[in-house]
Order: sequence, then structure tokens, then C-alpha cells
Amino acid sequence: MRKKLVLYFLLVVFLAGVAPSCRINYSFTGANISPAVKTYSVYYFPNRARLVNPTLSQSFTEALREKLQRQTSLNELAEDGDLIFEGQVTGYEVRPMSIQKDDMAALNRLTVTVRVKYTNNIDPDQSLEQTFSAYEDFDSTSSLSDVEDGLVPDIITKLTEDIFNATLANW
Repeated sequence: MRKKLVLYFLLVVFLAGVAPSCRINYSFTGANISPAVKTYSVYYFPNRARLVNPTLSQSFTEALREKLQRQTSLNELAEDGDLIFEGQVTGYEVRPMSIQKDDMAALNRLTVTVRVKYTNNIDPDQSLEQTFSAYEDFDSTSSLSDVEDGLVPDIITKLTEDIFNATLANW
């Protein structure tokens, strides 16, 4: 009886794999991109935040480009790609978190906010305009200038992952 079940299972699996109308596409990057899409463009994200990190705009723009290069097979164009990413850094702020006795903060939180306009010229229904935020906490005994170089790359990684998931992974 067990052999019959195994043979039946193998037969079903084989027939499902052979059937021309049954096709499943797998992507190990998580991207869900139409085959008609061939190119993308990432425009520079200017920093419009009140508190300005002088390298943030360039670092974020480059990180988004690199994320798309690594996780898609699309070609990058300087402008007018099938997919267009544009926007601006709208927030860069430090706030106290985890207040302890004597109204002193035990932790501070650096938050970066980016407004993204994603235009899909092949399927305009996929286009979106959304704000993304990411943060990292740091000990209040450290100044922002002491920890900034270590925190900002982590925040940028979180932001680019969220943007990728919202636009190309359709999460």
C-alpha cells in the first residue's frame, strides 16, 4: 500500500512538472518583476531634512542603485528607465528614548525618513509614492557625531530593503 502511495505521489509530481499550463516562477531575490521591464533609473535624492548629514543623500542614492543592481537583472539608465526611483530625504533627527530617573534618556534614536516616488512606466498601476523611515538606537552617553558613521549605513540598509520590498517584491 505504501509503495502505491509513493508511486502515485511521484506520478502526480511528474505530471504537474510536465503540464505546459502549470508554470511557477521562483526568485531567490524576492523580486517580482514583469518580463517587459528591462531598465531602471535612480535619481539623486536631495536632503531636505532640517538636520543635514552632508553625505547622506549620496550614500542613500548609491545604496539604492547597488541594491537594484545586486538583486535584479535590470539595466540601469541615467534617466527614463522602465522603473524610476526618485524622491528626497525629508527627516534626519535624534530623539531621546527610554527615559530613566531624573528625566535623563538612557538611549537616543537616530531616525532617517525618505519620501520615494516609484514610477513603473510599463505597468502604471504598480507606481506608488510613499514615505519610509528607519532608525537605530544608541547610548545617550555617546554623541551623535561619535556614532553617526556606524549607524547611518545600517539605517540606509533598512530603508533600501523596505523600498525594494514595497516596489519590486510587492510585499
